[in-house]
Amino acid sequence: MEMLNIKINGRDYQVEKNTTILEACHKFGIKVPTLCYLKDINEIGACRMCLCEVKGARSLVAACVYPIDREGTEIFTNTPQIREYRKTNLELLLSNHDKKCLSCPRNNSCELQKLCLEYGVNEKRFVGGADIIHKEDHSTLHLVRNNNKCILCRRCVAACKEQYVSVIGANNRGFDSEIGCAFDAELGDVPCVSCGQCTVVCPTGALVERDDTAKVFEALADPTKHVVVHTAPSIRATLGECFDMPIGTNVKGKMVAALKMLGFDKVFDTNFGADLTIMEEGTEFIQRVQNGGVLPMITSCSPGWVKFCEYYYPDLIPHLSTCKSPQQMQGAMVKSYYAEKEGIDPKDIVVVSVMPCVAKKFEIKRDDQGHDGMQDNDISISTRELAKMIKTAGIQFTELEDEDFDPIMSIGSGAGTIFGATGGVMEAALRTVSDVLTGEDLKQIDYNEVRGTDAIKEATYDINGMKVKVAVTSGLKNAAKLLDEIRAGKSEYQFIEVMCCPGGCVNGGGQPIQPGHVRNFTDLKGLRAKALYEDDLSLEYRKSHDNPEIKAIYDEYLEKPGSHKAHELLHTSYVKREI
Repeated sequence: MEMLNIKINGRDYQVEKNTTILEACHKFGIKVPTLCYLKDINEIGACRMCLCEVKGARSLVAACVYPIDREGTEIFTNTPQIREYRKTNLELLLSNHDKKCLSCPRNNSCELQKLCLEYGVNEKRFVGGADIIHKEDHSTLHLVRNNNKCILCRRCVAACKEQYVSVIGANNRGFDSEIGCAFDAELGDVPCVSCGQCTVVCPTGALVERDDTAKVFEALADPTKHVVVHTAPSIRATLGECFDMPIGTNVKGKMVAALKMLGFDKVFDTNFGADLTIMEEGTEFIQRVQNGGVLPMITSCSPGWVKFCEYYYPDLIPHLSTCKSPQQMQGAMVKSYYAEKEGIDPKDIVVVSVMPCVAKKFEIKRDDQGHDGMQDNDISISTRELAKMIKTAGIQFTELEDEDFDPIMSIGSGAGTIFGATGGVMEAALRTVSDVLTGEDLKQIDYNEVRGTDAIKEATYDINGMKVKVAVTSGLKNAAKLLDEIRAGKSEYQFIEVMCCPGGCVNGGGQPIQPGHVRNFTDLKGLRAKALYEDDLSLEYRKSHDNPEIKAIYDEYLEKPGSHKAHELLHTSYVKREI
C-alpha cells in the first residue's frame, strides 16, 4: 500500500495512492457536495457539484472520479471561486426545475433543496426550460414519475441497469432531454419489475412511491370496516431513520404503539407469515428432493424477483417455489383463520401491509393471490408511507413507550425476523429442514455462510446424510448469473434464495430515503441487517416450527404443511410475461 502526503485546504494529510478526492475528503471530515455520484454504480462526474481545485491542474476537477496519484498534491474544496461555481450550477439546475417544493413528496428530504439552502440559492436567476411541461407517468401500481422534478443525474438509470433491467435511459437533447423509456413508452408498458430502487436513489421528487396513505386513513375512518395491519420484519430496523434515529435502531415496540394510536383494530407481525412461509417452503423443498421434483428450487418471497423471472427467464418458472410471500400468507390467514376465529365477515376486513418494498403494491393485485373473490391484502404501504402517516397524525414517535403486537398470529420466531436480510430466508429454511430431516432439535442454528452482502454466497451442508448445496444472492444482476447457470445445465445447487433488492429487504425500494453522502459512505445494508440478527438472538423461539402459534394454526385449521387446504390458501402460480 503506497501512501501519499497531500494537502487539503492547506492542511497536511496522508492517503492511499489512487484514492479519489471525494473519498479522501470524506475520510478527513470534509464534505464535498454531490448529486449524481453513487459509489460503484454511477461514477460519471456529470452533475459537476463536486468540482474542486487541484494546484497545477488546467481546470477544476470532479472530486468523485479524480484519483490522487502524486506525492504533494494540493487540493482546495472551499475557495470563493468554487463556492460561486457550485451556486451558479444550482441556479442553472433550478432554471429547468419545477420549484413547487411545499407540495413535493420529497420536501425536506430533497438533496437539491438542501444544497440550495446551504449555498444561498433563493431566487430565479436564470430562465431556461422550466416552461417545458413533462407529462407525469402514473401508469404503474408502485411509483409516480415526474420529469418536471428531474435533474438528469442518471442515478435512476444506473440503479435500473444494476438491476439488469435497464428500461429507462436518457432521451432527446438540450432542454428536451429527459429520463424515460424507449420510444417514450410509459413505465407500465415496459418490463419494469417494480423494485423501486430508482426511488431510493433519486435525489429529488422525480421518482416517488405511489402514495396509498389516503386509502388507509379512509379505511380507518369507516366504522363498518375492521382494519388489520401487519408489518414486515425489516420495518422494525428502518422506520426509526424517518425520525432521525440512528441507522439500525430496532423500533419494534414504538412502531406497534404508533400503529395502535393510528386506530388499527389489530396490529400483527408479518414474522408469523414468514414462519408460515418456511413451513410450506421447507416442506415443498423436501418433497422435491425426495420425489424427483424440479431442482434447484428457488424462493418466491420477493415479488420483484418473481416478476423478473416471469419477464426474462420464463422457461425457469418451474424452479420457483409455489409458496406465496409472507405478506400474502399473512393476509390470507387474516381473511380466513382469523376471520372465522373472531366471527367477522372477511368482506368487512381491510388488511393493510407495511412493507419495505414497493413491488408489494403490485403483488397484492396479482392473479391467484386471493381466495373467494377477495384479495389477500387490500392495501400495501411502504416504510416511508407509514412514517408519513405517523407524522400526519401528530404522533411523537421517539417519545412513545414500547407496546406489543396483538395476540393471534403475532408471535414471530427469529427465523421470521431474519427474512429481512439477504440470506435470511435460506437460514430460516435450513433451521427447519435440518430438524425435520434429522428428527432432532439441533442447537447449532446459525448458518453464517449464507449471511452478509456478498454478491453470491454458497455453502454445502450435510443434513442427515444428504448433501444440500445452496446459494444466496440479492440484486437481479447477480440473480441472472445463477439463472444462466441453471439454463445452461451447469447448476449444482439444490436450493437458491434470491432477493430482488441488493442486500435484501433492508435495502428495499420502499425503505427510508438516505442522501447520497450517506449511501456512499455508510453500510446501510449491514447496519440494518445487524438489528435483525440481534432481534433474532433475543427471541424465545428461533425456529419457525417451534412457534406455538404456527403449531396451533396447523392443528386447528391447516392440518399439516403442504395439505390441500394449505395449498388453496398459501400457494400460488406464475405466468410468462411478454417483454
